[in-house]
Amino acid sequence: MTENLFTSLSRYGVDAPGFVASTSALGAACTLAAAARPFRGRAAVAGLGAGLLVQAGVYLHTTLHGKFRVWERELDALGLRGDERTLDLGCGRGMVLIGTARRLPRGRAVGVDLWASKDQSGNTPDATLANAVAAGVRDRVEVHTADITGLPFPDADFDLVTSALVLHNIPTMPARLRAVDEALRVLRPGGRLLVADISSMVRRYAAHLGAGTVRDLGPAYWYGGPWLPVSMLELRKEAWNENAWNEDASNKNASDKDASHKGS
Repeated sequence: MTENLFTSLSRYGVDAPGFVASTSALGAACTLAAAARPFRGRAAVAGLGAGLLVQAGVYLHTTLHGKFRVWERELDALGLRGDERTLDLGCGRGMVLIGTARRLPRGRAVGVDLWASKDQSGNTPDATLANAVAAGVRDRVEVHTADITGLPFPDADFDLVTSALVLHNIPTMPARLRAVDEALRVLRPGGRLLVADISSMVRRYAAHLGAGTVRDLGPAYWYGGPWLPVSMLELRKEAWNENAWNEDASNKNASDKDASHKGS
């Protein structure tokens, strides 16, 4: 079910609230300054203000409505049986986590996060579980505090792993790629991976894995405008994916040990 704007704001907050607040404030300041009195460059300042306010409006539409519509479509397309065990990386207040749980009457939806309010307003485990209660799925939802670059789950533990605009918040590309590796590690053979992120990042993830398809998610997932589009990496974990991942992980471990010996 797609949330209305009021419900989205009250239950699920705003992504990167500091960014949209500063963009809106600067846009309003420019607009008011241009309207106050004539001065050289007034038209340019007015144009800048209008542009920033439009950007903030597009951003808010995405965070409060567009992304819900996109993820409803993506989850519907999976055709889940209803008994799967799923994991949402960086679940926040539960948009994808709860959307998945609604489709799992006999399954389990697990979410992990570090609960940073700079990435989503009001981001706490209690808020997520309250949203699960409101959606009537609390009995099939659990949340954990965990770093997605080192997940506290065994190999091949989940049928589906999802992530919505999370990985780019990790400070470095090597760490983002470790998170992608972790997502593949905990995925069962035949399981599916869905990662939505900034398009340029998603292409790097796909190149790193050497598998999967990348799709643009369109204007409904623009964070401010077409200069910041979002794409989806979709991957089904086949046996060859698992073998390649195990070989790559072994090589990385060997490299880490070599580096440790050289440094001692």
